[in-house]
Amino acid sequence: MVGRQYDCLVNPLGAVRFTFEKAVASGSDPASFDRKDWGVADLFREFLFDSDGLSQVPILTPSTVQLAQPNTLVRFRGMIQDMLGNEFYVGAYKNEDTWNTNKFTDVSQFPMGTSPNMRVWERRLLYCVPVPGQNSWADSTSEGVIYPCTNVASANREKRLRENCSVSADVDMQDSSNDLSLPPCAKKMRGEFSPSENITEGTDCGTSMVLDSDGNDFACLVKIYDSPESDLKLNDVFEFIGVLTYDTEVKFDKGGDNELANSFPEDESVNLPPSKVPRLHCLVHRKLSVDDMILSSPAMEPKPHLVKGMRESLLRHLTAVLGDDELAAHFMLLHLLSKVHARVDSFAVGKLSLNLTGFDKASISVFGNRINDAVKNLVPFSHRMPLTVEYLNTASLAPVKDYQTNRLVCGVLQCAEGSHLTIDETSLEAGTLNSNGVENTKILKDLMEFQMVEYDFKYYKMKMNADVQLLILSEGKSNIIPADLVVPFHPSSVGPLGTVDAETLNAWRWYLATLRSLPHSIETEMQKVVEDDMVAARQADRSLGSEDFSRWLSMGRLMSASFGETCLSHEHWQMVKEMERLRKERVQ
Repeated sequence: MVGRQYDCLVNPLGAVRFTFEKAVASGSDPASFDRKDWGVADLFREFLFDSDGLSQVPILTPSTVQLAQPNTLVRFRGMIQDMLGNEFYVGAYKNEDTWNTNKFTDVSQFPMGTSPNMRVWERRLLYCVPVPGQNSWADSTSEGVIYPCTNVASANREKRLRENCSVSADVDMQDSSNDLSLPPCAKKMRGEFSPSENITEGTDCGTSMVLDSDGNDFACLVKIYDSPESDLKLNDVFEFIGVLTYDTEVKFDKGGDNELANSFPEDESVNLPPSKVPRLHCLVHRKLSVDDMILSSPAMEPKPHLVKGMRESLLRHLTAVLGDDELAAHFMLLHLLSKVHARVDSFAVGKLSLNLTGFDKASISVFGNRINDAVKNLVPFSHRMPLTVEYLNTASLAPVKDYQTNRLVCGVLQCAEGSHLTIDETSLEAGTLNSNGVENTKILKDLMEFQMVEYDFKYYKMKMNADVQLLILSEGKSNIIPADLVVPFHPSSVGPLGTVDAETLNAWRWYLATLRSLPHSIETEMQKVVEDDMVAARQADRSLGSEDFSRWLSMGRLMSASFGETCLSHEHWQMVKEMERLRKERVQ
């Protein structure tokens, strides 16, 4: 058996060129390759997934990026924080009589000269960051491979080759969809491409907004090829696998003499050189769900008899965390299983926000920390917000478009799907909200009620769907953020929690991640029972409305899911009704 003529791990561009040459030799016209795959994706998917090559691919982090060799295969896990439009680049060109490609790289392999045989293609630019609020147990970089020894001589040859190749960027390209939102001063003239221009880097409209000037956040500029725009959306979490272009030896010259100077505007406070901003030319990408964050999930099906034991042990743990308050623990379990699984008009079906009341400054210091630690150990992404008047008046909760840098500035509530947010209202005192505070209050209410966050694009606002589990800890019922469920918190003890072993924690994480995505249905007979119960409840209490009944249905779905069931049973419906009865007794 003949081995590969290239090393997908150390020399991925060799594999790209091999498949390109093979496609051209078969008679394909390079002009037809724009936004099309000529066999690269299949080749790397076979290497990564069929031949178990994924485990050999180093994970890009602030520490490992210093060890990385340019033009090697790496992977980056992160959230799409901003979408920076498209850039032009020379995708194919003729060197003498041979066609070559610049796909998946920033620098041409050979000088392109002024040949008319050039094909200008497009690629998308995504600004990706580590997932906000990601807890340490869900961070795959903790188990990532260390960078293997690579062929340094080969890397040096590539570097010399890059130095010999002319790099310029004379075409300024922005996403045409942004035209209507840009003020005249922010719009840039788009140059016409001329084949005489020796362009290899293309127009990197994203390099001016890649990293904050303080450098605290590690981000990656991902360049996407051949994928429909609908495949990648803002705030989605992806694993990108591709070719790294990053050079720690490139120095940024303020005077503009550097070969990359044309790619970066003069505003140094927001524009950083490639020596600090890794670029990843994506060969393969895959969307990650909450399930994918569990690094050591048990290999099993959600069978009811297996799920029941996990449910019981998790409930015991939550009960201990909540000071032996069993009712609060049952509601907490349903809350942690909640997920937006459909939208009807503006209503988010499946959400179940929870407001635990009865906290003061003394009890929040004990139980607030216990709840926060428990949540961090169970869900992959979690945040804690100490709500005060000062915080509301000064915080930036929603993302805002900055047209000076052409960047979407991240807000606190730009979260990945499946995130958990605990809001602590116990320090909230009387005060006056300024305009920013009033706006932030509205943003929180919209997130609670509609699972939407309104992004501010200055000249217009756009509501973006969210899926965030919201837990409010307060002294009395929250008037700022009205939750779906208000449950008075009645702890009876503060006993030690004990140590939970890693295997049990992983089982609980698998339980929550898997069961929250189960399908659900109600059989005709059971549907009649539910309708009759709702009619009877409405006759007994005229204050009940459609929101209450929607909440009951969500609780019925979640109760079934908590047992690993996909169909609502009479037994589980009775459990929901009993929980509601006990809750009302406490509220009264």
